[in-house]
Formats: sequence, C-alpha cells, structure tokens
Amino acid sequence: MGKLVVTEFVTLDGVAQAPGEPDEDREGGFRHGGWQAPLLDHESGSTMFEQATSMDALLLGRKTYEIFAAYWPQAPAEMPFTGLLNRVPKYVASHTLAEPLGWAGSTLVTGDLAEGVAGLRDRHDELHVIGSLDLVQSLLRHGLVDRLNLWVYPVVLGSGKRLFAEGTVPAALRLTESVTHANGTLQLTYEAAGTPTYGNLAI
Repeated sequence: MGKLVVTEFVTLDGVAQAPGEPDEDREGGFRHGGWQAPLLDHESGSTMFEQATSMDALLLGRKTYEIFAAYWPQAPAEMPFTGLLNRVPKYVASHTLAEPLGWAGSTLVTGDLAEGVAGLRDRHDELHVIGSLDLVQSLLRHGLVDRLNLWVYPVVLGSGKRLFAEGTVPAALRLTESVTHANGTLQLTYEAAGTPTYGNLAI
C-alpha cells in the first residue's frame, strides 16, 4: 500500500484558509487571503518542490481543485510545479462536480470516500493532498493520513478556517523533520503514530 501525504500552509494560530491570494476563499468573510505570499522565499519554495517530487498522484477537494485547474494548465513552463502538477494523475473528491473535468488527467472520486481513497493508495506509491481543508478533515477522521508536511508561518490572523478544526479526531504524531527557514517559517514533517496516550502529572 502506498502513502497519503498531506501538505498544508498554516499560520501560528492554525489558520490555513486562502494562503495564496486575496480572493482565493472569502468564505465566512475572510479578509486575509494571500497571507502566505509575502513570506515565501526561494529556499522554502525549492524545499516545497522537492517534497512534492515524490508524488505520483494528486488528490484534491473541490475548491482547491477549481483553484488549481484555473491556474496550472496555463502556468509558465519555467515554474517547477507546472510540469509536475500537469503531468501526474489528479483525483477530485466532490459531490457536486461532474465528469468530464477540465484539467487533463483528472478523475472524480465517487462513492464512499474512505474506500475510494484506500483504493488510490493501493494504486500509487505516494498520493499527495495540498490544501483541501474539508477533505483533509475527512481523511483524518478515517485515519488515512500517513505523513503531514506542515509549513508554519510567523503570522497570527485570529480568524479563518483552521487545519485542526473542531471535531478533529485525536491522533498521535511523530516528528521526523524540523527546519527553521531564514524568514522564521517552520518546516515540520510528521508521521502518523496511532492514538494519543494519557497520564497524570500529579503522580
């Protein structure tokens, strides 16, 4: 069985909504879209691409898919991610989209999500998820996430959709890599480590 790898960009207070541009996602009256852009640099961008090169398939939720599908097919060829994202098979988890999908190489995941994603993990060595917060919540509930590439930025927004929102299933994680970049961004890699254990500090 292959691995499911999630990559998320979050603020110090856990907000992961609309990192890329102002109008990416204004749901809930979110006014801070594009918060990640001023904090990107060449070093971290190169590392993100290096992390992504091991993917042999991409799984996205509807909103992230629509954002990606509107940009990457026409993106400049010299951008490292352009060739990678246009080349790999893409799967979309959605109850509202219908095939055929506009981005070449895209397939709709139908039926039971857990069964469908388990089947994709059997078919691919590394199935990557980027963004797609609603989908990631579902994947976490089903225990399907094997590795989490977490990029934590030195900014606090106070509102917005959070990666670990209310209702997240308790889980233990094992830190396998930790890098601090020059701009203060933390690059953290976690692997699934079962369920939390509990103790009593008073003993």
